Order: sequence, then structure tokens, then C-alpha cells
Amino acid sequence: MLDAWMRRRINPSMDRIGAFAVRGGVRANQVTVAGIVLGVAAAGAIAFGAYGTGLLLFLLNRLFDGIDGAVARHSKVTDFGGYLDIVGDFIVYAAFVFGFAVARPEENAVAAAFLILSFVGTGSSFLAYAILAAKRRVTTDLRGQKSLYYLGGLTEGSETIAAFVLMCLLPDSFAAVAWVFGALCWVTTGTRVLAAARSFSDDQGISGDV
Repeated sequence: MLDAWMRRRINPSMDRIGAFAVRGGVRANQVTVAGIVLGVAAAGAIAFGAYGTGLLLFLLNRLFDGIDGAVARHSKVTDFGGYLDIVGDFIVYAAFVFGFAVARPEENAVAAAFLILSFVGTGSSFLAYAILAAKRRVTTDLRGQKSLYYLGGLTEGSETIAAFVLMCLLPDSFAAVAWVFGALCWVTTGTRVLAAARSFSDDQGISGDV
């Protein structure tokens, strides 16, 4: 919900960092992979109960996630770069939540499982829409130059970061935050399905894989 608003404010700074990195010979995919490593390390720290360290590593992961796009814009945006970025995001998000389940399985496991299930809803509705948008050559630059169509929703990247920060600051309240945020994710999934119904309704009567 807040990603487009946030992008307009952080992209100028990210672009300056990206331009500097390109001059130093840094490639976008290198930044992406480094960010994924940081994100997985954050999940590991959370699993051991080091919530402050996990939060710091996760915020660094998010910083790298912004920088890799800026580096790509100042060098070359590629389909594989977009693919790697999306795969890394989903892995890090799920791993981060899994870390809380490992840290306190009796208290957190069910709530963590529900939130990861909710991520399946938001992720699949996002990617399926992007596939059909590409098929129809539908594009948008609302969230900046991207390798695939970005469909918004109530729970986007900004809201996910806010929820994860809250989980780290209040680890005893992880389950409550996970249940609430997971429910909001299902609202996002529902609105994306409705958006797809409006956008692709002329395909009525056509079913199967695309």
C-alpha cells in the first residue's frame, strides 16, 4: 500500500548510491546475492534468539534490495536480475518468519505457519498477475522501472518491513503480529484476485495453464 509513496522518496538516494556502485564496477546481481545472504543470516540470528542482530541484518538486506535495482537502472535491467530479486525476497521473508518458529516453537510455530501460508497467497496472486500482464504487454512504472509488472495491495514490502521490525522489537508478541499481518495478507490476496477478474474477464471460458 505504501510502496509507491516510499519509492518516490527513497529512489533519489538509491540512484545516487547505485551510480556510485556502478562506477566502482559493482554489478546488480552481486548486490542481490549479497542481500540474500544477509537476509538468510538474519533468519539464522532470529532462530538463535538474537533479535537485535536479526533486525540489523534484515534491514541491511532491505537496503541491498533497494540498491540492486538502482545499480541495474544505471547499468542494465535484465530479466534474470528481476527473477533473482523476486526469488530472494520470497526466500528471505519465509526464512525470517521460520526463524521465529525455531526460536520458540511452542509459542510461535502455528502462527509462523499461518503467516508463511499467507505469503503463498500474496506471492502467487502477485506472480500470476504479472505473468498475464506480460502476456498482454501491460506495464506500469508506479513502483519504478521493474522487470515484471508490480501489482499493489494492502500488504506490500513497506508493510512487511514494518511488521518484521515490530516482531524483532517485541518478540514476545510475535504470534499476535503474525496472526494479524497474515490476515491482512489474505485481504491483499483477495483484492488481487478481484483485480485479475476485472482485468482478464474477457478470458471467460478459457481455463488451464498459460
